[in-house]
Amino acid sequence: MDFLGCSMGKRTRLFRLFYIFGPGKGKTILLPIDQGLEHGPRDFVDNPQSLNPEYQIKIAIEGGFSGIVMHIGLAEKYMYSYSGFLPLVLKVNGKTNIPPEDEAFSPLTARVEDAVRLGAEAIGYTLYVGSPRQDEDFRQFMEVRREAEILGIPVIVWAYPRGRYIEEKGGRNSLYAVDYAARVAVELGADVIKLNMPILDPARAHELPSPYNRWVSEMTEFDAMKKIIETAGKVPVIVAGGEKISDAELLEKARIAVEAGAKGFIFGRNIWQRGFSDALEISKRLKEILVGE
Repeated sequence: MDFLGCSMGKRTRLFRLFYIFGPGKGKTILLPIDQGLEHGPRDFVDNPQSLNPEYQIKIAIEGGFSGIVMHIGLAEKYMYSYSGFLPLVLKVNGKTNIPPEDEAFSPLTARVEDAVRLGAEAIGYTLYVGSPRQDEDFRQFMEVRREAEILGIPVIVWAYPRGRYIEEKGGRNSLYAVDYAARVAVELGADVIKLNMPILDPARAHELPSPYNRWVSEMTEFDAMKKIIETAGKVPVIVAGGEKISDAELLEKARIAVEAGAKGFIFGRNIWQRGFSDALEISKRLKEILVGE
């Protein structure tokens, strides 16, 4: 990858995330631990060790991850001892899941200058495509993107379809919704895009705009993933893990994503909601898929 359109600062940081740390070879694997804000403490119940961020940090280091994703509070409290050998992606906006998501919006929780101060390699920004509040979101993102450009730090956009209008048109994980989210992220200036794999549900085809209403029955999972990566164009796509699924499902999801052209994974709960040795083993298998070993 040549990271076209990126300043020297952005290119340097992206090179470290995709070529120096983790599996390298133009691929990245990130371990997110932003779920404590987004979902609350319930995500840590099944594996009580995971409540302590040191657990995820240890997995990220020993598992050879490209970096770890945190909000500012955890980054300031836990990353000091690991600066230099575990890259940080600072999440700069977020919300709880207590209010309903029919008007989803994530306000800023940190500034780009905080990411630079903390030595982060990139920032993460959640953009809720299709939400009734997307005009507010677009304006907020414009300011974040501008500051990131000035300071030379890449922006990874969590491009998430949300809101009541999206649910009326096939749902947040439909090919229509995810594909649209990919295009919006490109249009607004993302340097890397985090996307969910689209779900093909023929039972909801009648809700989808054309031509997606036809494609839902004509395409395979591979076809759908390839479509959204083509929509992203020159912007690298990394695939979200979502809720914990079986190892077989996770590995198959990873395989399809890579074969379709994804440049990385950002899997959290599917890694750290398990024992340490199991987390390292599944991480090893995911990296093998990522670099074609």
